[in-house]
Amino acid sequence: MEQESFDFLRRMLDTPSPSGFEAPVQRLVRERLQGIADEVRTDVHGNVIAAINPSAPVRLMLAGHCDEIGLMVQHFGYIPNADDGYIYFSAIGGVDTAILGGQRVIIHSAKGPVNGVIGRKPIHLIEQEDRGKPEKLHKMWIDIGAGSKADVMEAVEIGDPITVDVGVRELRNNLVAARGFDDRIGAFVVVETLRLLKGQQLNVAVYGVSTVQEELGLRGARTSAFGIDPHVGIAVDVGFATDHPSAEKSKVGDIKLGQGPILHRGPNINHVVGRMLVDAAKANGIPYQMAAEPKATGTDANAMQINRSGCAAALVSIPNRYMHTPVEIVSKDDVANATRLLAEFCKQAPNDAGCYIPV
Repeated sequence: MEQESFDFLRRMLDTPSPSGFEAPVQRLVRERLQGIADEVRTDVHGNVIAAINPSAPVRLMLAGHCDEIGLMVQHFGYIPNADDGYIYFSAIGGVDTAILGGQRVIIHSAKGPVNGVIGRKPIHLIEQEDRGKPEKLHKMWIDIGAGSKADVMEAVEIGDPITVDVGVRELRNNLVAARGFDDRIGAFVVVETLRLLKGQQLNVAVYGVSTVQEELGLRGARTSAFGIDPHVGIAVDVGFATDHPSAEKSKVGDIKLGQGPILHRGPNINHVVGRMLVDAAKANGIPYQMAAEPKATGTDANAMQINRSGCAAALVSIPNRYMHTPVEIVSKDDVANATRLLAEFCKQAPNDAGCYIPV
């Protein structure tokens, strides 16, 4: 991965974007796409939509969601009428409560970021039979150092989004750890694919979409796909890496970091597009891994496939260790190879919509 591209990725990862609050990272995406795409716009839902060669009759949509899981300010004061100065919160998306206790967090208020920590009773004071058990979310609290409920209310409001306060860390062997790779890395790959396609001769119109609210039910992909009405739709998301001690390969497959992006087979994958992706990888010497998907995937590929009268859908995934934790890990090599693969696929895509009908 080029250093300039990694610098942009770092900026994306350092920019909070819980579902429903994606505007800050979408500003970065729009800025990056200026001068790359022929058209760039933001729809009423917050999706950023960029197009190259938009007048072509066959439309190909690439979608990566920019939203991440997070938390939200729910309540001030656990006991009714108490003046305790603590903040209680709910989850945005699939948050694992087992890893929240003791985390540093940032509350993103209208007045600016507010630092806090998620409190946790000291182990010395936890009954023996309760040690090691995750706390229920509604019984957890955030401490911002406030002395009273009024003090809290001067700083934050009900409904403010919250993210865990962790940064980007480069590891050995071209690996990177950060929160929110699910799925800002997908949105990044879509943007970088358009960058590689700039100035290329294309048979099709390529629409790159940084979608919103995927973690709440593929919502951004539904609305953007309805507007674009693509003939072909490829989602770029993360997939489960199984190269760590707790992985169950019999359930997920044998997926390793650094061995290439994941391609998929199953009912959510159009057979023609799936085969074209494999052929493009082989023809260009791009490593890839294969995963079985026996049902509809929980990705934007699902929303695109059943949009309107349907489209030829596929999924390209970046192997990810420790998904939905603050320490997700991906490989720069896998990211670069996924970008190359999608660019090659777009350059070879035929302009006949009938070519994508599996027979």
